[in-house]
Amino acid sequence: MNAETPQPPDRVLLITGASSGIGAATARRAGAQGWRLVLAARRQERLQALADELGGPERALAVRCDVTEWEDQQRMAADALSAFGRIDVAFANAGFGGPRGFLNDTPEHWRDMVLTNVYGAALTLRATLPAVTESRGHLLLTSSVAGRRVLPGSLYSCTKHAVTAMGEAARQDVHGTGVRVTVIAPGMTDTPFFDQRPDDALKDDDIARAVMYAVSQPEHVNVNEILVRPTAQQG
Repeated sequence: MNAETPQPPDRVLLITGASSGIGAATARRAGAQGWRLVLAARRQERLQALADELGGPERALAVRCDVTEWEDQQRMAADALSAFGRIDVAFANAGFGGPRGFLNDTPEHWRDMVLTNVYGAALTLRATLPAVTESRGHLLLTSSVAGRRVLPGSLYSCTKHAVTAMGEAARQDVHGTGVRVTVIAPGMTDTPFFDQRPDDALKDDDIARAVMYAVSQPEHVNVNEILVRPTAQQG
């Protein structure tokens, strides 16, 4: 009797900022498509509830991670490899915003935002790149429409311009390795990012579908950037 042809393992998607919003929506959509998941965020209780919902430790691993801490990021990547043996996609999604106006926020909040949105995204790429290179996988970063046009008085916009540039810098850095890089740039989205939810906005799952579109392309196709606006958004 001929031995059965080995089947490739389920692919592994690692998501930071996974406990809510776009991260959680992407996890649910990917889980429904058979991906194994590494879910990283600071809110352990919400994170664990999502991991349990998506199949428990055999399908979804919850890892508490403060993306601004290099040790947490290293542990996140190591835990992913220990649990599943590979990382096919790393989605650097953690981030948050703040009020516009250079006199309307605190320096402490600015510092946290810059560290999370920019430094944290860079650390995620650094921590996961060896495994993603080995799998000839995919790096994704959450930027924003605000990372393509400048918003008045918005340091958040500045951080997202940095993330957009980071995606292109990473793409050039990994050229020739088979690794693909995509920047996801949502417009106005009905997400926990906002204290008052906007009308006529995108839903978190709209962005999740964009993520899954990018990672579902053939190996020779690299969707470098997806900018998604709601129909009602002009700017």
